[in-house]
Amino acid sequence: AVILGAMDFLDQYDGEKPLCMFLALGYPHPPYCVEEPWYSAVDRSMLPPRIPAPDHPGDKPSILGEIRRAQGLTGWSEERWRELRAVYYGMCARVDDQFGRFTDALREAGRYEDAAILFFADHGDFTGDYGLVEKTQNTFEDCLTRVPCIVKPPAGVLVQPGVSDVLVELVDVAATVYDLAGVDPGYDHFGRSLLPAVSGAAVEHRDAVFCEGGRRKGETQAMEWQSSSATSDHGLYSPRIRAQIRDDEPYHSKAAMCRTRTHKYVKRLYEQDELYDLAADPGETVNRIEDPSLAGIRDELRERLLTWYQETSDVVPRDTDQR
Repeated sequence: AVILGAMDFLDQYDGEKPLCMFLALGYPHPPYCVEEPWYSAVDRSMLPPRIPAPDHPGDKPSILGEIRRAQGLTGWSEERWRELRAVYYGMCARVDDQFGRFTDALREAGRYEDAAILFFADHGDFTGDYGLVEKTQNTFEDCLTRVPCIVKPPAGVLVQPGVSDVLVELVDVAATVYDLAGVDPGYDHFGRSLLPAVSGAAVEHRDAVFCEGGRRKGETQAMEWQSSSATSDHGLYSPRIRAQIRDDEPYHSKAAMCRTRTHKYVKRLYEQDELYDLAADPGETVNRIEDPSLAGIRDELRERLLTWYQETSDVVPRDTDQR
């Protein structure tokens, strides 16, 4: 409905005013299901390997173990996991098809070349990794935080087509829109335009990227009590949200992540911190926080996280309130 509505709008758009369209698709998303032809479009034998549950569960935040227990998927065969993952890939293929239909509509309307298109996601999905499905709000595995980001600038903007491996944050999307539109938003923000990276002029975009989530104890407003899954053991998100609303365990512990190209550090308020060597352990299954050989990197990333908090934790309005 969203895509078809956008295509109908393009048919009626006369070009009198600048056009901005935000198409929010709640797909792919649990529950995992997709119709033909996308269901059969994925070759089950070609799927990448699944990241297994850690041999030492204590290496990971407690919420992952609690969700794994509550979801009750530990008895699944690898064949069943493959089927779930294939369905999720099929759901992604369905979004690809919808995106293609929309860009075709832009071309038919003669507006594709002059359009700036940014395609991104809010978060990823475990889809079997670590023996889990869905997501969490306070863990930062790459399958959840390394989301798609595709940028097509308008004609006339320098671009070097291809795939860039620069580190990017979602706040950079808004900064890129401001840059393309020549807009001063009137407030200080911490996004960085992606246009230098898109043009190939920037070899590096950020030296590190950051995520944060979870809550302090007693923050009932951050527990998602509004969800029907909070009061039922049978809701779609009950395994996660029933853990989020508890304060007797640190399941929803507030946490923040600093990730570089090679390492990931997570500071946790109520649980053990995490440190992963992404080159040696891309699946983030072995917590190296107590490894003396990585103490220097741990301290460096901890300091970098503090610097980020100092840089971004407070913004003073530009216009003085005369009161």
